[in-house]
Amino acid sequence: MLAVMPALPETMTAIEIASPGPPDVLRPGRRAVPRPRTGEVLIRVAAAGVNYPDLLQRQGHYPPPPGASDIPGLEVAGEVVEVGPDTRGAGVGDRVCALVAGGGYAEYCVAPAPQCLPAPRGMDDVTAAAIPETFFTVWVNVFDRGGLKSGETLLVHGGAGGIGTTAIQLGRAFGARVFATAGSPEKCAACERLGADRAIEYRRDDFVTVVRELTGGRGVDVVLDILGGEDTPRNIECLAPGGRLIQIAFLKGRQAEVDLAAILQRRLTITGSTLRPRSVEEKGAIAWALHGSVWPMLEHGTVKPVVHQTFPLARAADAHRLVESRGHVGKIVLTV
Repeated sequence: MLAVMPALPETMTAIEIASPGPPDVLRPGRRAVPRPRTGEVLIRVAAAGVNYPDLLQRQGHYPPPPGASDIPGLEVAGEVVEVGPDTRGAGVGDRVCALVAGGGYAEYCVAPAPQCLPAPRGMDDVTAAAIPETFFTVWVNVFDRGGLKSGETLLVHGGAGGIGTTAIQLGRAFGARVFATAGSPEKCAACERLGADRAIEYRRDDFVTVVRELTGGRGVDVVLDILGGEDTPRNIECLAPGGRLIQIAFLKGRQAEVDLAAILQRRLTITGSTLRPRSVEEKGAIAWALHGSVWPMLEHGTVKPVVHQTFPLARAADAHRLVESRGHVGKIVLTV
């Protein structure tokens, strides 16, 4: 049976991509308010996170999966205002944050109930909206696929970004020694304030040499990389015996030449993943794991999303310009 809050409008403001291109192609438009189907909820969006895949979608390089909204936005926070039939796990009036496959840059957004999590107690909607995409990504890659354990070492590339600031905090919280790379002294300082034992300014220092020095020549157990391309063999050089290279993006290129002998001799693993194409069941399992292991840390302030700046929904183009400038630390969030 549908549970509906009164006075839902028929239409809403949403940010549309007029055509693939620069930030100016993001424009407010009017759309019908979506309705939740079986297993889904409708969220009145208070805030929506901005992520690098949103920029790729705007440029025409990252189309939404079949059945997903063409409106950009992969994470939201707000209030559940309608519940689809035969839906469990979230009720009307609940404050939630949710991972979605699209549709976040809007006043209302439909989300699968298994991908919704209660907004952490004491946390505002802007901060909660900065959780899902980065925390899901870091959890499944660093801890699930990467198997990072207490006492091991983690190297995080792009330590000042949304993924990086999350990985540094979670790695440290779970007992790892964390190193990071960043592009300026200010960003390196921010990484170290978040818990990195050492942040390496990659424009000045060779991260392979520094990592070797910091680990007494052994290397790190896990590398979380967003670069790919020419940095791939250098990441392999950084790995200790039994080390794991986790690839989650390839800003420097999707192809690389590697020495397979090094992988065999040092028993290395190269893996990676992306969230958007995964099934609701898979994403729900990640949400369940996060709720059990990470939510207590969020509610106690042990870890917290880093929000650099907010923009009103209508200024989504300005938010994208800031992300492209790389002049931020942490996340950019749109307020609705």
